[in-house]
Amino acid sequence: MSPGTLYLVATPIGNLEDISLRALRILKEVDLVAAEDTRHSRKLFNHYGIATPLTSCFEHNEARKGERIVEVLRQGRSVALISDAGTPAISDPGYLVVCRCRDEGLPVAAVPGPSAVITALAISGLPTARFAFEGFVPAKTSARRTLFAAARNERERTLIYYEAPHRLLAALTDLREELGGERRVAVARELTKLHEELFRGTVEEALAYFGVGRVRGEIVLLVAPAAGEPERESLEEAVARWQAAPEGSRKEMVKILAKRFGVPGSEVYRLSLELGRGREEGQADDSHH
Repeated sequence: MSPGTLYLVATPIGNLEDISLRALRILKEVDLVAAEDTRHSRKLFNHYGIATPLTSCFEHNEARKGERIVEVLRQGRSVALISDAGTPAISDPGYLVVCRCRDEGLPVAAVPGPSAVITALAISGLPTARFAFEGFVPAKTSARRTLFAAARNERERTLIYYEAPHRLLAALTDLREELGGERRVAVARELTKLHEELFRGTVEEALAYFGVGRVRGEIVLLVAPAAGEPERESLEEAVARWQAAPEGSRKEMVKILAKRFGVPGSEVYRLSLELGRGREEGQADDSHH
């Protein structure tokens, strides 16, 4: 008998219309749905007329419930795993169950859909080419400060965090302390819901904006990379520049550039010979014209 499949089904993060046709079909066809909060998921089920049996699978019972889910799958029955909102296993229950299924060789399939991380990044107006999701911001100030301090010299990636509305001002205050008031941020609130809002500006401006009244709703906090320094030259460019206008002997160049770029001196020396040969050949070609 073939085992059943565990489906990770993404569900709406706010607007109930943000669910795929495939997700609706899978939720109706599986034998069991494991939900983070069955009361919460019942609203979605009622809205779309889904009658599949529900069982709970949340942070504190996930390891134990994983045993039952694996047993159901072994019996050839299929299970859908959903969280309260978005994609299961991404800052939501699911990771332990997926690991267990993978270890047991049981099939796991994703039914992709909403994710607050990607949704917030897409509309933020901050750089999207590279990013890192850092999960929930710690509740304790010291841990929060340590987390933000690590972002001080991040120059390539937009960093994305989840934050509770009642702690947003504290988080922004710590961001100002660690990264300065001019660092650019975006705050996405109530994504896809009636009162969706996207703030974009500096940390200082965000503090002024959100400091006026009580902050409500689900929050995604995005921190832009630090303002770029002038483009650093590559090792090859540095060697070429030195050879064009020597500031000392080749031995001194090798020593200085090896230290600056953190590479072996032999690599700098080899590159200098290659570039030197290239220049000589270029000059020889020019002399024939």
